[in-house]
Amino acid sequence: MFTGIIETLGTIKKIEQEGSNFHFTVDCDLSSELKIDQSVSHNGVCLTVTEILNGCYTVTAIEETLQKTNLGQLKINDVVNIERAMVSGARLDGHIVQGHVDGTGRCIKIEEVEGSWYFTFKYHLTPEHFLVDKGSVCINGVSLTVVNPIEDRFSVAIIPYTFEHTSFHTLQEGQDVNLEFDILGKYIAKYMQLYVPALQKK
Repeated sequence: MFTGIIETLGTIKKIEQEGSNFHFTVDCDLSSELKIDQSVSHNGVCLTVTEILNGCYTVTAIEETLQKTNLGQLKINDVVNIERAMVSGARLDGHIVQGHVDGTGRCIKIEEVEGSWYFTFKYHLTPEHFLVDKGSVCINGVSLTVVNPIEDRFSVAIIPYTFEHTSFHTLQEGQDVNLEFDILGKYIAKYMQLYVPALQKK
């Protein structure tokens, strides 16, 4: 489990394809602190460390992960947001993030407003994946507050610190991002779908 508070940035140094899987080698200042089999969030995707060598480490993304996320679009020297799994007893500064991406959205507008930035995204709206104003959403692994959700689009406000210390400073209009919706909202949506109609029949 993660919090959506990014620890550092990693740089993709090598991409190898093996069958339908992709192996990503990442250069990161946390590499020396990682262990084999450790879970690490990359742009919001929970991946397992399989190798650590020469200041870099390697993780593998399977076909399903590549289809549901933007990891398949990564290129050499691309920057990714990195977060290690949270420690029991630590402060939950962001929100509960599982590292299980629900799908991708597309950045359709970037606007700078007095030193901060507003990013607007469009995504595939479903009954399970909905957003509420001032609710939480995870974008490329970053815990953010939803602004002005209207139908299949929403915005987030990015302060200078977040802009500089995450991959948001590299994000451009037209690019896809990984989205993970609030787990509490997903449970409520599933409850409403499955149990409320059954109760109404009684």
